[in-house]
Amino acid sequence: MAKAKLRTGDVIDGFTLGEVAHKGGMARLWHVTHPDHTEPMLMKVPDLGEGGDPATIVGFEMEQMILPRLSGPHVPHVIAIGDFSVQPYVVVEQISGTSLYPWLERLPLAPEEVADLGAKIATALVSLHHQKVVHLDIKPSNIMFRETGEAVLVDFGLARHLELPDLMDEEFRLPYGTAPYMAPEQVLGHRSDFRSDIFALGALLYFFATGKRPHGDPQRLKGLKRRLWRDAVPPRALNPAIPLALQEVILRCLEINPARRYPTAAQLAVDLQDLEHVALTPRAAKMKRDSWSVVIKRRFNPDPMDMVKPEKMTGQLYDAPIIAAAVDLSGSSPELLESLRIMVSRAVEQTPNARIACLNVLKVNRITLDSTLDSTGNNKHVKRLVDLKSWASGLKAPDGGITFHVLEAVSPATAILEFSRENHVDHIVMGARAETAMRNLLGSVSGEVAAHAPCTVTVVRNRVWPEVEEPKGGWVGP
Repeated sequence: MAKAKLRTGDVIDGFTLGEVAHKGGMARLWHVTHPDHTEPMLMKVPDLGEGGDPATIVGFEMEQMILPRLSGPHVPHVIAIGDFSVQPYVVVEQISGTSLYPWLERLPLAPEEVADLGAKIATALVSLHHQKVVHLDIKPSNIMFRETGEAVLVDFGLARHLELPDLMDEEFRLPYGTAPYMAPEQVLGHRSDFRSDIFALGALLYFFATGKRPHGDPQRLKGLKRRLWRDAVPPRALNPAIPLALQEVILRCLEINPARRYPTAAQLAVDLQDLEHVALTPRAAKMKRDSWSVVIKRRFNPDPMDMVKPEKMTGQLYDAPIIAAAVDLSGSSPELLESLRIMVSRAVEQTPNARIACLNVLKVNRITLDSTLDSTGNNKHVKRLVDLKSWASGLKAPDGGITFHVLEAVSPATAILEFSRENHVDHIVMGARAETAMRNLLGSVSGEVAAHAPCTVTVVRNRVWPEVEEPKGGWVGP
């Protein structure tokens, strides 16, 4: 039977307990060693003492179910799990980096630091959501950073795996979470929406940018429910140094209705990585909270929340893809450019929440210095950007749904591949150049991209009709 109290030196399944690394409200983390494992490890053991919260046990069951199913650099690697009939525990790798929690001592942070942190955390959420897990407790103490820079999400006691039973929902009626970061729908008991994590990240960004929490730290359900109708003070009203684009991002994350937030963490990460391309709405310039008339209307006649059923939640990720349109403005025929535009238009029609990133690569020399001006004295980069926007002028997408990027690189294929990896692109659409001796000798850009891309690649080419030899004597009519 599990021990209510453990001590340094106790041995559990071959793991020897060292010193306590951290004592939380629901569990303790112990440094442990094992003769078969040389890497630094931590053992998480739930608090089973007198007066403990039953949710501690249920949450630990959920963590034991979810963690072994996860992989990648954004979650801790699981080494061993202990059964409740003997001693419940989870042994994981000890992350060598630091927690985000100590950063609270120097808030507010510079806007560029806030955006960089947010992009790394959003990238971790991309990985988690694609593994069908909603974390539901995103907060500073649950975010670690590896020495290599990747954000690592820890503590899955409140998480929901969309393909596993939700024990927390089945056994408890009160919402569980950390008050400052809980999404409105989470307060109402909805635990299956990836966009709840986006709200929590928005609350964290707000806190790190202003030094204040957007909805305070209420300890009662009544206080938690205020966020269903009362908006936060705009961040720029508290810290004017915050750029318009960063306020746009933060307030979009904090929208009450999940449908008005970013549809995916991938789209959020793209904006945080490049604030210059964020499309500004009235949110960006807002300096006051909503008027009382708006608040009262929202309080007593709220808009119905757009909640997605758990079984359809994974499909939502694919309803809001990031599509990169790689456009070769100088080497493609007008017919190929038009075919490429038609293909991208069809993708937008089929997935109206798609984010379109229009790319053009300005090839530079590896050794010699390139002139930034063309033969007519125009800036090459600016001209490419103007031409790219002209090519995309016929595409129909929601406001902010199209961004434009001129990448300067030695290798066009490498530039497209790096952009796609860094920006979580789901689908690359590009044209294929006509056959040439040089292309046959060195290989095509589209071929290299298709061979190494981390996502689907569609290569558009114009149909070449075989020439029909005219019969001798001319065509014969009917």
